[in-house]
Amino acid sequence: MSESTIKASFLSFTGRAKILHMTWLAFFVTFLVWFSHAPLLLFIQDAMGLTDQQIKTLLILNVALTIPARILTGMLVDSYGPRKTYSAMLLATGGLCFFFASAQSFEVLALARFLMGFVGAGFVIGIRMISEWYPAKQLGLAEGIYKGMGNVGSAVAAVSLPTLALYIGGDDGWRYATAITGVIALIYSGIYYASVSDTPAGSTYFKPNKSGGLELTSKRDYIFCLLMNIPMFGALAILTRKVTALGLINDIAATLIYILLVALYLLQARQLFQVNKEMLDKPVDKILQYNFKQVAILSVAYAVTFGAELAVVSMLPLFFKDTFLIPVALAGMFGACFAATDVLSCPSGGFISDKYGRKMSLVILLGGAAIGFFVMSQINSEWPIALAVITMICCSFFLGAAAGCVFAVVPLIKRRLTGQIAGMVGAYGNIGAVLFLTVFSFVSPATFFLTIAGGIAFAMVCAAFLDEPKGAMAEIMPDGTVQLIEVH
Repeated sequence: MSESTIKASFLSFTGRAKILHMTWLAFFVTFLVWFSHAPLLLFIQDAMGLTDQQIKTLLILNVALTIPARILTGMLVDSYGPRKTYSAMLLATGGLCFFFASAQSFEVLALARFLMGFVGAGFVIGIRMISEWYPAKQLGLAEGIYKGMGNVGSAVAAVSLPTLALYIGGDDGWRYATAITGVIALIYSGIYYASVSDTPAGSTYFKPNKSGGLELTSKRDYIFCLLMNIPMFGALAILTRKVTALGLINDIAATLIYILLVALYLLQARQLFQVNKEMLDKPVDKILQYNFKQVAILSVAYAVTFGAELAVVSMLPLFFKDTFLIPVALAGMFGACFAATDVLSCPSGGFISDKYGRKMSLVILLGGAAIGFFVMSQINSEWPIALAVITMICCSFFLGAAAGCVFAVVPLIKRRLTGQIAGMVGAYGNIGAVLFLTVFSFVSPATFFLTIAGGIAFAMVCAAFLDEPKGAMAEIMPDGTVQLIEVH
């Protein structure tokens, strides 16, 4: 198929292209709702008399549940299929949105934002859906379009919701603006369910052999997976400490949460053992094996790419304002450019990965991002502001393109486990954000950018050990025969 034909097929609204567009729009809606509160925080603060400390707490709670939610959502999509899972997610999203919009106290607001973190896991569902419909040679571009276009939901929320709240007016303007996004989620839930199918006609949707944990195929990978789960609970412990420092919970409650996190890790480890105990006794046939090393490397790469993006977007406006002494609105516009490049960078990274190889593309793009953040660490008030903005956009492009490369590989590891693998990799993106924002609370912006550059350089070294997907991955058909799925 020629490049012009491929481009035309992505622009159509039939066949697999229809699935792609319907699915990125579902991702768009979840992000529209998930980030609906951020641009309305000043309205909420004025209407409900909240303190600055309480506003900061809402921001932290909004992402707290996303880490475990992505793991759980990955299990659900592998077991029940993306059509049912995304539709249910959108339905729940609408309900949680109404819960938040109707809150009359800070405690209810906080609970609603905490539960809303589950909405951020919707991204994982589409990764599995797209992988079912697109062949390996087009998969990177398709996943990149899905990720890049879906992320626009947060930008649309930032632009439209404050205007809508002002238009409605009054103390309840923010409530109606927020509730409207919930209505959109409810309506699209039905549209999505009626418009898509999990696989093309005649294709098999492969499901995990066991539920409750990630299936592994070697003892080494089992130990590796147990270790890779620790940072997820560590990030939740850091968030707990932040909430404690803000005064939302006392030290006794925090201690109980820490004990609960340890108990949950042990429970998860037990569940992982239950799922994999047969494998620990009897080796898996070589043709059915996959290498968990791939998952670990991609998790690290996504932690430093998406994690850096989430962290940097939150501090860039203030950085530009303080460095160049420009108006807040202009600084916010420059900061928004960092995230806006995702629309081009994610599909570009996926396309580069399709065309020039998964491993080398990821290594090079991570290297470009590391250099970009090193250069950003040198920005000061003596720089021409135009040069600083250009540097920031170039850095953002490499960062988004590298993230696009990550999810060009994720679906090529093990088809029936794609949701769970995407869930773990996606969770590491949030872990990276928590770690980078924690670092930022202790250091200057220049040191912060250097820290990110160092983290990305480490991920680049890890990516050099990635195995280039080649040949085919094997799955067992319902009749017991083996089906080979091309991965290059």
